[in-house]
Amino acid sequence: MSLNFDPEIAEALAPMAGATPPAVGDIAGRRALWEPIIGAAGTAQPIPADVKTSEHHATADDGARITMRWYTKEGAAPGPAVLFFHGGGYIFGHIDLFDGPVSRYVSASGVPMLSVEYRRAPEHPFPTPLEDAYAALRWLHEHAAELGVDRERIGVMGDSAGGGLAAALTILTRDRGGPKIARQILLMPMLDDRIPAPDPHIAPFVLWSYDDSRTAWPALLGDTAGGPDVPATAAPARLEDATGLPAAYIEVGQLDVFRDEDTAYATKLSQAGVEVEFHLHPGAPHEFDSIAFGSDVARRAIADRVRVLKSI
Repeated sequence: MSLNFDPEIAEALAPMAGATPPAVGDIAGRRALWEPIIGAAGTAQPIPADVKTSEHHATADDGARITMRWYTKEGAAPGPAVLFFHGGGYIFGHIDLFDGPVSRYVSASGVPMLSVEYRRAPEHPFPTPLEDAYAALRWLHEHAAELGVDRERIGVMGDSAGGGLAAALTILTRDRGGPKIARQILLMPMLDDRIPAPDPHIAPFVLWSYDDSRTAWPALLGDTAGGPDVPATAAPARLEDATGLPAAYIEVGQLDVFRDEDTAYATKLSQAGVEVEFHLHPGAPHEFDSIAFGSDVARRAIADRVRVLKSI
């Protein structure tokens, strides 16, 4: 029996069926295609009125000014906070495009979030995006008291490339001895620069494609992509020793090109004694929750994410 699209997701994706994908290596084409889709998906649901935002800046090691947006729910009790990294294959996306989903997480959970405008490849290849993330984490720890944040309860969260960045940041902070991360929430994370052969069961359904990965990883890593010298802080699937990493929530759709690397990563963390909650959603491709937010599977996934946010 072959795999099938979730019917609610298939219906939501029907208007996109005729889109012509950009060629391998066409970064500008991917930005032009995806950013309007992400923006439209983010604003298709109302942005909660009980969430307020403020702009802040951290300074990266190279002196660059990193823009960050702090989201809080009115009346929420002080406590945990989460650093959020948006998706976009490391090559597209901005925090503005993710105002909707981040605001909704904050409204539903009461947990404030700091969304980070990390610099994108290929203009800013590895390790710049990761060092931007690290600068943001240090900023949040340094300003925790004035923000009403418990330094022992700071989590990281991201989707797609942002999920990979969140995972990489936990490895980096472990290796550098801090600052502490209490939980990692990885949504369909992009973890492995070694692009697998296309799976014929899922190839007809993919949103983020194998060709997209063949474009994005070399943009981030240059000629080293897929070779023997890529560190785990660039591609967390390369991690050999997961000991000491924070508890993880990981989810991915069964029709996602990241399915196998995400499943393997959940297993690798588990075998190192890291607490893991893992979800594989049947019938779901990449970014299903953004495109088909009203579907049953998206509602269940978002409810799980909110539950985990509240548990930090």
